[in-house]
Parts: sequence; C-alpha cells; structure tokens
Amino acid sequence: MHDHAPARGIRGADNRRLLALSLTITSVVLVVQVVGALLSGSLALLADAGHMFTDAAALVIALVASTVAARPADDRATFGYQRAEVFGALANAVILLVLAGWIVVEAVGRLARPGPAEVAGGLMLAVAVLGLVANSVALWLLGAAQKRSINMRGAYLEVLGDLLGSAAVIVAAVVILLTGWTQADAVVSLLIAAMIVPRAVSLLREVASVLGETAPQGTQVAQIRRHIVATPGVVDVHDVHVWQLTRGAPVFTAHVVVDAACLADGRATGILTDLQTCLADHFDVAHSTFQLEPAGHIERDAHA
Repeated sequence: MHDHAPARGIRGADNRRLLALSLTITSVVLVVQVVGALLSGSLALLADAGHMFTDAAALVIALVASTVAARPADDRATFGYQRAEVFGALANAVILLVLAGWIVVEAVGRLARPGPAEVAGGLMLAVAVLGLVANSVALWLLGAAQKRSINMRGAYLEVLGDLLGSAAVIVAAVVILLTGWTQADAVVSLLIAAMIVPRAVSLLREVASVLGETAPQGTQVAQIRRHIVATPGVVDVHDVHVWQLTRGAPVFTAHVVVDAACLADGRATGILTDLQTCLADHFDVAHSTFQLEPAGHIERDAHA
C-alpha cells in the first residue's frame, strides 16, 4: 500500500539528524530575516520572520519529541514512547494558530491606519529570496521522512509554509519596487496568515485522529475482515480494532474463531503466522495481535 524504498544520501539520515539540519538552516535565515525586516520596514518580512521563529521552536519541539519517541518500551510505557511525536505535532499546530492571529491583527492595523513609513523593496526582495532558497533546501531534506512520521510531517508543513511565505514576500517586494504601493506588504502578510491556518487545522485533525484512536486514513477494516476470514482454517472474526500510535505505526487486534480441528492438530501456529503475514504484506500493519478461539467459545463483553 505504501512505497518503502529508503531515501538515499543525506535525506536517508535518521529523523533527529534531519531535524537538526533543518533547525540550523531555519535559525540562520531567521536572524537574517529579522535584521532585514527592521532595516526595510517590511511587515510581511517580519511576519515571515515570526513564522520562521515559530518554525525554529517547532523544530526544537519535534527534535525533543523524536528523541523521546526513540526510547524503548518499558513496563510503564508498554507501547514505547512513539506517542510523544503526536504531542509534538499538537504543540506545532497550536503555535501556528497563535502566529496566524498575531499576523492578522498587525496587518489589519496597518491597512486601517496607513502611515508614511516606507518599505525598502530591494532589501526586502533580497532577504525573501534567501529565505526561499533556504526553505527549499530544508523542505527537500524533510521530504522523505515526513511520509513516515506525524512529527516529521508537522516539521515539514512548517517549512512548507515558510517557503510559500517567502514566495509571497518576493511578490510584494516586486510590486513595491515597480509601483511604490507599500500596502502590498500588509496584504501579503494577510496572505501568509491565510496559508498558515489550513495547515494548522489539517495537522490538528490528524492529531485528533490519532489520539481518538480512529482507524488510520485509508485503512479498509471491512477488507481486512475479508482477508482474515478467507484464511484457511478461520471460521469468523470479531472484536476487530485498528488504531495508530503515531503516523506510520498502525496497531491491529482481533479475536479469530478457528475450526476446532485446527487447534487439536497443531495447525493454529500456521494460521497465526498466515494472519500476521497477511496484515504486514497487504495492509502495512507490522504490529498485530490475534486471539485464536474455538468455534462456540463464549466471549464476555465481546464487541462486534
């Protein structure tokens, strides 16, 4: 169901190294953007710098979450600490929404009360181009890893927003240079905010799905049932549950009713192997647990 070909070169590095590299790039560009915004008087550039600041904070959160998630399971956290990535993504989404609100307030205020302040379009353009190049590199670094981890997905979306923001600032700078209409700066600031909100909401929706323990997107539970029942020796299946610890870490449990003869002659082990192989090969579920039951077994508080 998914492409598992490993990324090569630096993009194939572990998540923490990729996050550290992206954080370094983001931090350097952040300093340049703040200085450029102060010197040019550009709100859009300052808004993009604010976005970059939250990205740096979000990448730090993601880096810490990735480190925690790598801890092995123990008697207290029997599934391990992968869920830490989800909380890191939640923090990223909240930061994005707060940032968007601040940008809107500042931009509307500037549009409602236009002042005589000038915006240095040339400097604004140069800094925005630098930001675009840096964000493109960071986005490329995170491109493969974001498909495997919700935490890396959050970091990827942050950088993608920065790239789009830099592109918008470039457009505003060009307009200012060609027409002298400095209000383009505030208009683009609102555009940046408009780009941030949908991404934050999308990330929140995915976090809610994981924490709500709903089936991963694209998982066809009915199809899984059919595959299980089609396994030789299986009579029926019930108490099917599918959820995910984090992006790319689905978990499956089910009670499988098998022919009593299979349990008597030792074929149960082969059935269990077939079921787990089926889940891993066809549905990309590596962690599956099956309870094999003889026909007629009465299950207390069983759920369909």
